[in-house]
Amino acid sequence: MSGMTVEQIRSLIVEQITDMSPQVRRAAQYVLDNPNGVAVNSIRSLATAAGVKPNTLVRMVQSLGFSSFEEFRQPFRENVSNGIKSFPDQARWLQSLAKTKSHGLLFSQMAAATLSNIEQLFSGTNADELRVVAKHIIKSRRTSILGLGTCYALAHGFWYVAQMALDNLELVSNHGTLPIDEVVKLGKGDVLMAISFDPYRKEIIQAVQLASKLGVTVVSITDSRASPLALAADYVFVAPTQTPQFFPSAVASAELLETLIAFIIAESDQSVIERINEFHRRRLESGVYHTMDN
Repeated sequence: MSGMTVEQIRSLIVEQITDMSPQVRRAAQYVLDNPNGVAVNSIRSLATAAGVKPNTLVRMVQSLGFSSFEEFRQPFRENVSNGIKSFPDQARWLQSLAKTKSHGLLFSQMAAATLSNIEQLFSGTNADELRVVAKHIIKSRRTSILGLGTCYALAHGFWYVAQMALDNLELVSNHGTLPIDEVVKLGKGDVLMAISFDPYRKEIIQAVQLASKLGVTVVSITDSRASPLALAADYVFVAPTQTPQFFPSAVASAELLETLIAFIIAESDQSVIERINEFHRRRLESGVYHTMDN
């Protein structure tokens, strides 16, 4: 099994996780959620954190085809040694650039990462699947949009624009009500669109899992098909988040959501165009906008 990347290993876990025993599945889930921990912690420490025995981790790696835990761990160690993965470490690295006046390098790296993320997004996204999701949202009784922390801005932006066209969209609050309390109101015929990236918010994972059990159509926007959001989703869209910044880039995610809105408009009937026009007419008449003619 040597030569596999961390992403390939995580994908392998996703493929086999439903066939694992409860304890082995628990260990596998921890590995999916904490790849950096695999690289730096002992097998005993990992087992304690995952709530299993060390030999459970051994059984897990053997079930995946690895001869030993060290063989399994090696790609995770290489992943960490080849790049800065810790948010605090990456923030310190940014500060070191300022001290050495290397902002030109940072500028070019930001540009390269942004262009690469966008390229990967469009090359890896299935347009037909995006069209199907747009139709689900249009026809749904209710579509709830869920994002917490930095992902709330993405969720809010999508909701704000898309609700100009559709009246069945609901933005789950970033504070107060727990996401799972909103999900229990959903059922068949509804859609939950959840957004989260590594490190994944536990509340969103729980909401996605519950929505799946309730028969809700789950759409996950995340950073890997091995993401825990992907495990219970009907549709998964991967938005790359690579950046020299200290927190995951949201550029590709924002572009994916913008494209989904475009698909929603394209798949809607003439009444949606009339609704959008009416929305803007009322805002213009109320003096909300400042135009060049003012």
